Amino acid sequence: MSNKITIQQVQHIANLANIPVDDSEAERLAQGFEETLETIEDLKAVNTEGVEPTHQVTGMENVLREDIVDKSRTFTQEEALANAKQTHQGFFVVPRIIKK
Repeated sequence: MSNKITIQQVQHIANLANIPVDDSEAERLAQGFEETLETIEDLKAVNTEGVEPTHQVTGMENVLREDIVDKSRTFTQEEALANAKQTHQGFFVVPRIIKK
């Protein structure tokens, strides 16, 4: 594969995700990303002509229920905000996590 994942790219992704990553971790992650991309390239080379698409192979099916609100299990807005450290006009106030 021609595009090598760099430590700088890993650190950039970690910064965007707000995850602290030191240089040794970044190096390991870069290698892991590279292996993942190589596996994807290998999969792209597999001949799937005539293979029926599938999203699930066990034969199991979802058991669905009607979407009904159970009022006995819901909070009022006041109850939901009762233990909040800070609120404003009926909403939770939380610290900003995105700097840009």
